[in-house]
Amino acid sequence: MKKRITVLTGAGISAESGINTFRDAGGLWEGHDVMDVASPEGFARNPKLVLDFYNQRRRQLPEVFPNKAHKALFKLEEFYDVTIVTQNVDDLHERAGSTNLIHIHGELLKARSTKNENVIIPWSKDLNLGDYCEKGHQLRPHIVWFGEAVPLLQQAAIATQNADIVIIIGTSMQVYPAASLIDYAQSGVPIYFIDPQPNVSENNYDNLSIIAKTAVEGLPNLVTELTETAKRKS
Repeated sequence: MKKRITVLTGAGISAESGINTFRDAGGLWEGHDVMDVASPEGFARNPKLVLDFYNQRRRQLPEVFPNKAHKALFKLEEFYDVTIVTQNVDDLHERAGSTNLIHIHGELLKARSTKNENVIIPWSKDLNLGDYCEKGHQLRPHIVWFGEAVPLLQQAAIATQNADIVIIIGTSMQVYPAASLIDYAQSGVPIYFIDPQPNVSENNYDNLSIIAKTAVEGLPNLVTELTETAKRKS
């Protein structure tokens, strides 16, 4: 039986493909206050602004491509049972070939009903006022906004709890509730933290290894190491 690896990914891995990480040092998202474009209240106040904001993000997707880190994670599937828990709303993991993903913050390429959050449909074009679900309700981006529940968090926690190895890439682990996922890792499970400016120390968790590099610099070598280990044991 293959060992289980759960990978937690954040904005850093997508940034290396050219996707903006939204929030700058001033806390603004592309010049907007975060609560104007990523909250239910912001959508209620100015739905057109919010739809336009995510339309711009969606239009960017065909212009960017999976990088070496995304592709390295796909290679892991040959030797491990891999689950990727991502905070990213792009489709770069899927385009790199990864097959088992949990998008805890939603997906740009989906829309959902404003009336029933379980009515979720694929959506690749611009989303505008007047685009309705089958029941006649306005559609909104399938994005988890600030102040909203994170429906897939329990599924992500179980994946982390069941992992034999945990890899954390390109996330500060400061945004909750996603940041709490590391606490579900079983005691003694190897945890690899890949980030050029890590804000944790190896004393914070048992069996934590810090790789102070970007995803593209640090992940392929780790994947090679893990696959070689799996080959020797098979």
